[in-house]
Amino acid sequence: MAAHPPLRALAIGGSAGGLDALTQILPHLPARAPLAVFVVLHVRRQRPSILADIVASHCGMEVHEAEDKEPVRAGVVYVAPPDYHLLIADGPSIALSVDDAIHFSRPSIDALFETAAEQYGPALAGIVLSGANADGAAGLAAIERQGGRVFVQEPATAQAREMVEAAAAATRAATIAPPAALGPAIVALMTGTAA
Repeated sequence: MAAHPPLRALAIGGSAGGLDALTQILPHLPARAPLAVFVVLHVRRQRPSILADIVASHCGMEVHEAEDKEPVRAGVVYVAPPDYHLLIADGPSIALSVDDAIHFSRPSIDALFETAAEQYGPALAGIVLSGANADGAAGLAAIERQGGRVFVQEPATAQAREMVEAAAAATRAATIAPPAALGPAIVALMTGTAA
């Protein structure tokens, strides 16, 4: 089996209970991590959002709310703004969209994962966290089809199991682990020490 290329991007999605899981993952990532991180969490459609500030308080990397057409840089966590799909376009660059909700959600995890998979292929990892619908399952399967690495929060640790169970069922070989183990797993991929 061919070796995976270096990890260049990480896409993370979650809903109910997802923020708690996310704050257990991000502290493991080094401040100068050689990858871009994209985060979609289903949150209330309020402006301004404090989500990026919450994420930043748990992460050594630079964190900000994604802006339309900005170039993607390694070492940055891009948080989807409320009520906008976060897509990854050629460049790669950020594209924000107000297209219809997917699984009643905008931003949609599937929309992020599917566009990131097109841009990064096997240099992408995706993680689906706790949530109460099936958003993220099709997207995680798309990442896997493109050769990327796929991870799912252990359902027993999820506040809402529907999202992680759907994602696990949609993939062939997802690594299923509690949030506290997912951060070290990503670091192992970045440093080439993963099994």
